Amino acid sequence: MSQRDPIKVGVLFSDYDAVSASETAQLKGTLFAIQEINEAGGIDGRELVAVQYDPHASAGQYRVLAERLIIKDKVNVIFGCFMSHTRKAVIPVIEKWNRLLFYPTLYEGFEHSNNVIYTGPAPNQNSVQLAEFMTSNFGARIYIVGSDYIFPYESNRIMTDLVQQRQDSEKVGERYVGLDATEKDFTDIIADIKNERPDFIFSTVVGNPTQYLYRAYADAGLDPKEMPIGSLSTSEAEIAQMGADVAAGHFTSAPYFQSIATPTNRICLENFRRRFGDETVPNQTWEAAYFQVYLFANAVRQVGSDEIDVLLPALLGSEHNAPQGRIRIDPSNNHTCLYPRIGQAKADGQFTIVRESRRAVYPDPYLVTHSLGDWTAKLDK
Repeated sequence: MSQRDPIKVGVLFSDYDAVSASETAQLKGTLFAIQEINEAGGIDGRELVAVQYDPHASAGQYRVLAERLIIKDKVNVIFGCFMSHTRKAVIPVIEKWNRLLFYPTLYEGFEHSNNVIYTGPAPNQNSVQLAEFMTSNFGARIYIVGSDYIFPYESNRIMTDLVQQRQDSEKVGERYVGLDATEKDFTDIIADIKNERPDFIFSTVVGNPTQYLYRAYADAGLDPKEMPIGSLSTSEAEIAQMGADVAAGHFTSAPYFQSIATPTNRICLENFRRRFGDETVPNQTWEAAYFQVYLFANAVRQVGSDEIDVLLPALLGSEHNAPQGRIRIDPSNNHTCLYPRIGQAKADGQFTIVRESRRAVYPDPYLVTHSLGDWTAKLDK
């Protein structure tokens, strides 16, 4: 390949499915970064070209299309996947062909692949902080509601373990709904919550059903001042679906919110809205999808190749000024040093950041060295 030829990358996100709001945001964040890089001259003059497929939320199609990208389209790097079962479908393909996947979603941890760069938070960068914040401010009697797949089950197990570090803890309920759940699927759950009166609700409901949980909560007359919902995945995108008044008062743990008051974030949001309007709502998955393209481009610029054996040493340990702050890929586990934050949803659809780390927290995907107070681990740990 000539040093002037375009660099092709795979883009593998579903544009409409049960998690469409966040996954569409990831797709737009990826394409936005590619546009910006190309308009700035590409990678040393080489255009970055997206080869894009829509797997329509099918794990089987993710696997098939990942192999098509590698064999037919000759890509070395894929940006893609939202849900854990789609990532797990793609990993055997990229490991078989020794290619690289950039994965921009919060996930359940307890995984490592040399062929994956994980840019979303691991449990010690969101679950640990949410457990500490909610139990300190509201109590340790918890009711868990989740979607019926890998990420919620594992995240709920982790949250249960974290909350049970408190002597006064009690798990008073744990219920699951399908990825196609509607508001009626939450009727009995909300009735049970009213009966059990937990200190807070931990939600790992994902995608479109998120709005129905929060609406059912509001319709039941429950008060977030007394019994709030704490979530890892309820973002500005889900709030736009349910209505800001329904979400107001509840909490989310994430490394990124639109309300982060940095020049980098403000300029990024302004440029994104200028190009894409207000149809796509930026959120934490959007931000990770955006900055990981820059991590890739910076590494290719440094080594002059997108082949994994040449590229990976430049990626591992690399840093970038992302909208959330200066992030870094940890070379020991391929995960990203990120900035945990707790946001409280407001009536305007945005979040007030009520607690945040001033320094990036080291990723500990196997929860080996974390603590409930893990807010300020050093970036260079």
